[in-house]
Amino acid sequence: MKLSEIIKNLDAKVVNASDLDKEIVGGYCGDFLSVVMGKAPENGGWFTIMNNQNVAAVASLTEVGVIIICDGVEPDPYLDKKVRDIGLDLIITPYPVFEAVKKSGL
Repeated sequence: MKLSEIIKNLDAKVVNASDLDKEIVGGYCGDFLSVVMGKAPENGGWFTIMNNQNVAAVASLTEVGVIIICDGVEPDPYLDKKVRDIGLDLIITPYPVFEAVKKSGL
């Protein structure tokens, strides 16, 4: 599914998006970063409520397609800057994780 469709489905605010036509395949929900590193699929959507700069490091290592911060949680300033600096896609949805996964269409 295209990133632009996910953004629309989730009523998401875009923090950074390099390519709205990027295909996102599958996803993973998790906040325990070491587990996410081993389980999040490449080019998938990572649903989380984590909002610190460690999220950028994990997303970069796992090569997730988009970080989806749920519950309307805003990224801290360091995460905001980091995703822009290294070109990671990050969106924010007002929906809780469970609802966000269902609404995303992934």
